[in-house]
Amino acid sequence: MIHRLMIGAVSAAALTLSAAALAREDQFGTAQEARAMLDKVVAAVKADKTKALDMFNKGEGGFLDRDLYPFCFNISDAKIVAVGNPNASQYLGGSVALNPILGEDGKTLRDAEGKKYGLEMYTAAQKPEGEITEVSYLFPRPGADATPVGKVSFVTKVGDLGCGVGYYK
Repeated sequence: MIHRLMIGAVSAAALTLSAAALAREDQFGTAQEARAMLDKVVAAVKADKTKALDMFNKGEGGFLDRDLYPFCFNISDAKIVAVGNPNASQYLGGSVALNPILGEDGKTLRDAEGKKYGLEMYTAAQKPEGEITEVSYLFPRPGADATPVGKVSFVTKVGDLGCGVGYYK
């Protein structure tokens, strides 16, 4: 009898821990999901650039999924025209309500260790349209504190824009 109770208790504990681990995994986007969102970003920009940028900035149309979101900048001057992360400006020293990152020169962005990831993204977007480059850097996860974590963004050229979607490691 005690043997059965022990087996039952251990089984219940294992199921509880497994469910908790799965719940944590489901709250974050994966590399495959980020890549799929980038494909959706490219299609949206090609269909209607103005509407797409508006959706990206508002996180509408499936362009904000947990910690996955798009960003875009002009190829000509690296001016940031879309950032789907509602907290991005806050992490870069601004106010969420004012979103001062829009309109800024993306080439100047650096991570917590000083890496010029903005320049890397700009350079990646100079490659032929359809070519995707991975850029690794540190950035805070949306909805979390401002502690930077590892992030990889897939970046590509779409017409006169550079666009990307990143996932957190």
